[in-house]
Amino acid sequence: MPDLTTAAFPPAFLWGAATSAYQIEGAVREGGRTPSIWDTFSHTPGRTAGGEHGDIAVDHYHRYRDDVALMADLGLTAYRFSVSWPRVQPTGRGPAVQVGLDFYRRLVDELLAHGIKPALTLYHWDLPQELEDAGGWPERDTAYRFAEYAQIVGEALGDRVEQWTTLNEPWCSAFLGYGSGVHAPGRTDAGASLRAAHHLNLAHGLATSALRASMPAGNSVAVSLNSAVVRPASLSPADMAAVRKIDDLANGVFHGPMLHGTYPRSLLDATRSITDWSYVRDGDLTVIHQPLDALGLNYYTPALVEATEAAPVGPRADGHGLSAFSPWPGADDVAFLQTPGERTEMGWTIDPTGLYDLIMRYAREAPGLPLYVTENGAAYDDKPDPEGNVHDPERIAYLHGHLSAVRRAITDGADVRGYYLWSLMDNFEWAYGYEKRFGAVYVDFATLARTPKSSARWYGEAARTGTLPSAEGA
Repeated sequence: MPDLTTAAFPPAFLWGAATSAYQIEGAVREGGRTPSIWDTFSHTPGRTAGGEHGDIAVDHYHRYRDDVALMADLGLTAYRFSVSWPRVQPTGRGPAVQVGLDFYRRLVDELLAHGIKPALTLYHWDLPQELEDAGGWPERDTAYRFAEYAQIVGEALGDRVEQWTTLNEPWCSAFLGYGSGVHAPGRTDAGASLRAAHHLNLAHGLATSALRASMPAGNSVAVSLNSAVVRPASLSPADMAAVRKIDDLANGVFHGPMLHGTYPRSLLDATRSITDWSYVRDGDLTVIHQPLDALGLNYYTPALVEATEAAPVGPRADGHGLSAFSPWPGADDVAFLQTPGERTEMGWTIDPTGLYDLIMRYAREAPGLPLYVTENGAAYDDKPDPEGNVHDPERIAYLHGHLSAVRRAITDGADVRGYYLWSLMDNFEWAYGYEKRFGAVYVDFATLARTPKSSARWYGEAARTGTLPSAEGA
């Protein structure tokens, strides 16, 4: 077996970084943009740390040229960004606002001019508020509105963007947004969360068809799933059943219909007391089960579960925020345990073996389908030193471990074609406000000045050489 610390990645491997629109753009009232559910949620007292919001974020809307130049200076070969739905189609209905599309045209042109491959995500959680007022993702009509939006963006940018992703982490949209309420829109209805999951699946299928009808045939259409790596506390039948229940809710609810054209029977049975699934209409599964060109995998930490006789009391150790309401409908008999090992500032255990296991699972689950790691990274309490430099050896070690896991998966036959570090720069971290820093680039939130951390230089060297520098480097 080759030494994974020195073995080269494939020559065409993409070395990217990822962001999302609401977390970085700011300019929430410019160019005809109207509120998204995250504008409303973050301006609702008590919803985010310190009442913080993305009104300015890191002002990428006005600083994108400098940010792209910084990516090029670091040596990145790809950049994954999301389009703000309410910037392009403010009410979620009707014609596009061209000034909104023009921003993304300029961004894409700037990336291409610097030799950076754009990878576009249509939805990273910023549903137009007017669509939420009409019922949001639990309503079927939202899926059709999303398909219209996809066609608008596909027609505008499909001639110069080859890599497209429909949805980012639909699990979070459905179960954190409508189940536990820790994400926008902040609703706490188990039945609504399952309806939302189905309509997100339907939206993915409809949007995939819309994109393929509006773009050059060679473009790639994918989805990014934050599929969970679920491990049992023991090999007892009860704990293995707990794993299956959480695996269905975290993974099967999306990859079942997307990859196989069906929902797991065990999922339907476990949630029958919550919903009858009657909103799954004839033909829906065929629409959802569109052939994909690639699959994005987002990974941060594994989950450890055990069976319990009563609903767990107190905070869940599932890494998904504090709420009295569970994002796991029908799983009150499952407890989440804290996995052992070092943790990031998010409290998430650092375990690269989970990324390897996830990649190899989908190499088996969808043989022949190219895979991308579309998010992976860590939050640390980064601070500048007296000279203004930001050293983050913990993040370098994290990246070295996880990229080594990717390299091992490639060696073992997985078709992994790229890696997108989360995130390019510190930004608005959803309900955590500006407390958690995931960026490879430090942002002074008072001045918005950008300073590449030592991990950014380390990652840039990996991108330029196709090999992993020493974890003690940079």
